[in-house]
Amino acid sequence: MPMNSTLKIALGMAAVFTGLAGTVILLMVNRVISIQVALLMLVALLGMYVGFGFLILTYRLISKLE
Repeated sequence: MPMNSTLKIALGMAAVFTGLAGTVILLMVNRVISIQVALLMLVALLGMYVGFGFLILTYRLISKLE
């Protein structure tokens, strides 16, 4: 059974998010960045994903209206 393209995109975005969050945590564990900076980067990463997700959802809803 072939996977839906929307599901592939969602899985890809989840993988990218997990990879970036893992990189930040790895840098924190190796003491390249401090805990405060790591938490700030993780919150900013989550905020960007939520914000852009909201913008994409709004765009798709508005494009269906026309």
